[in-house]
Amino acid sequence: MTMTSSRNPRSAPTRHSREDVADAALDILNSFGLADLTMRRLAQSLDVQPSALYWHYENKQSLLAHLADLIVDVPDSEASPGTDRVRARCLALRERLLAYRDGAEVVASTLALGLGAEAPGIDLTAALVDAGTDPETAARVSGVLLHFILGQVSHEQQRAQAGSLGAVAPKTTASTTTAVTDAEAESAEFIFGVDLILGGLAARG
Repeated sequence: MTMTSSRNPRSAPTRHSREDVADAALDILNSFGLADLTMRRLAQSLDVQPSALYWHYENKQSLLAHLADLIVDVPDSEASPGTDRVRARCLALRERLLAYRDGAEVVASTLALGLGAEAPGIDLTAALVDAGTDPETAARVSGVLLHFILGQVSHEQQRAQAGSLGAVAPKTTASTTTAVTDAEAESAEFIFGVDLILGGLAARG
């Protein structure tokens, strides 16, 4: 009598580690964008069945939550405690988000669902407290800064993608009609926004 065995794909050994899957997902994200990051495409890139991915991630949103945590893994700033450190953390987070295609969208959606990417908010709150802000206000200002950073970077990334298709005109600064590079204008806008928020906090006393 020939016996057949049934195997549960969720308990079967896998060829790839959780980090292998995450690295492949980031490669797809950077090459094709969030809209094209599907579990089927990810499985094809790893030469496995889609069911094998669910050994590591319960669903796509849990995968995106892990990617968001990787994206916002910002090294601690060497700036002295105070608003300079807060500013440095904001700039470092912007750089991390810009380093990944659709990085701001991935992180924003994860935060909105409460599934991860909490480290920047915790770090900014701690830096603000170290700078002399009371914890309750620090938490609120941290939220304002995060919303600004994610919104600004999302805008930058949308313009960059449109620019790659020749669909946008060069930006101008607020003080001149002379065309500047998008990178220059957006960096200036970002720094202005962060300083405006921190200046408002200082004025609030």
